[in-house]
Amino acid sequence: MSAETPAASGQFTRRRLQFRAWRGARPFWAGLFVMLGGLPIAYFPYANLQIGHLTLAMATTAGAGSLIIGVLLVVLGVSLWFQKHVRVFAGVAAILLALVSIPVSNLGGFLIGFLFALVGGAMAVSWAPGTPPEEQPAAAAGDQGDAPESADRDTTLLKSADDTTVGEPNDLSGTSPANGANGRHSAG
Repeated sequence: MSAETPAASGQFTRRRLQFRAWRGARPFWAGLFVMLGGLPIAYFPYANLQIGHLTLAMATTAGAGSLIIGVLLVVLGVSLWFQKHVRVFAGVAAILLALVSIPVSNLGGFLIGFLFALVGGAMAVSWAPGTPPEEQPAAAAGDQGDAPESADRDTTLLKSADDTTVGEPNDLSGTSPANGANGRHSAG
């Protein structure tokens, strides 16, 4: 590419906004935390740490259990990203696996994996999808911008079938003797 060749204008910005929209429609951070919690839980039981000439093996008798817990947490994190409707199940399962990892996997990956998985599971359970913003109608030229007005300006009086005012208050609570109710609700 030469200096005169224009770059694809807005390509990075467009991809970033697409990722932002994708990330905002699902429990992204919960999935990331659950996955980050699974990695140390699965890694530390199989790691050989070198301290100078000393090799420190962290292998435990429950190394297979640690590997299973870590892989399950990573799978739950990925499922939170791509299957957002299983968020409650995945969150509860991540919390339970994090708690099980304390005795099984070197205090849950030296508490690092335990804390990540616990926080991610709690975030997954508490996440709720947002509602898309509604279109606002364009303001008319005569509007002052004060309190909103209803379409029917006379809402305090009951209307009959031919839209004439009866003159009685509009009490729909079921407690007014004006509309034939004795104060009891129909539900019981």
